[in-house]
Amino acid sequence: MIKQIKESTEYLQSKGFENPEVGIILGTGLGKLINEIEIIAEASYNHIPNFPTATVEFHKGKLIYGVLEGKKVVVMQGRFHVYEGYTLQDVTFPVRIMEKLGIKTLLVSNAAGAVNLDFKKGELMLIDDHINLQGGSPLAFKGVSELGERFADMSAPYDLEINSKFKSIANKNNITLHEGVYASVVGPQLETRAEYRMLKTIGADAVGMSTVPEIIVANHLGLKAAAVSVLTDECDPDNLKPVDIAEIIAMAGKAEPDMITLFKELIKSI
Repeated sequence: MIKQIKESTEYLQSKGFENPEVGIILGTGLGKLINEIEIIAEASYNHIPNFPTATVEFHKGKLIYGVLEGKKVVVMQGRFHVYEGYTLQDVTFPVRIMEKLGIKTLLVSNAAGAVNLDFKKGELMLIDDHINLQGGSPLAFKGVSELGERFADMSAPYDLEINSKFKSIANKNNITLHEGVYASVVGPQLETRAEYRMLKTIGADAVGMSTVPEIIVANHLGLKAAAVSVLTDECDPDNLKPVDIAEIIAMAGKAEPDMITLFKELIKSI
């Protein structure tokens, strides 16, 4: 993997990706942040050596480098998921590349279902902690200790200072920003009624199919990390209706302006 990381990093440096400060993973609900960036360089995933390729139709496949609120950023427009057939090492490979390029902070967005029924669809949730239900670890491979501490500490995987800033920005801009625990499952199927009940019992406030692997690797690499979920549906096991993917995408779009405000204001303050 060390050789692959070197090849990918050198390719992007040759394309003009120079010393970004912040890495951003754009999940469902933050695509239009790209319009706010002064783009300097970009690279399609399928042109970057050793990079996976996004296979989900509403996830683009580009790495973008530019300036946002005066800071150099590198942005993943489209992310990878275990449910696409990738390994946890594949899913998190781009985080390792962004760190090698120079980032010190990783910001992540995602779409999630609200398990906590006090939270409503269209609202945002700041992730305070997580439960890994993906059945593996992105650090479980031979030679991982050459890239960072094998037994990565996860006592505070989401940076407390960044989370405090997010809450302050939300207050100033009248944005509803819940705080809670995100459970990450494999997917791609949605949860059963019994699974939603289990998630609530074990302490999850929201459930999704991403983010946790990237956060684990960010901590492994010593990066500051934070993540915000767009709550796209309400997971009430006693009143469960068939899922409507179009509605989930529409809900993410509705919350997008608030998410963009949070990310822009945070980056300005870093």
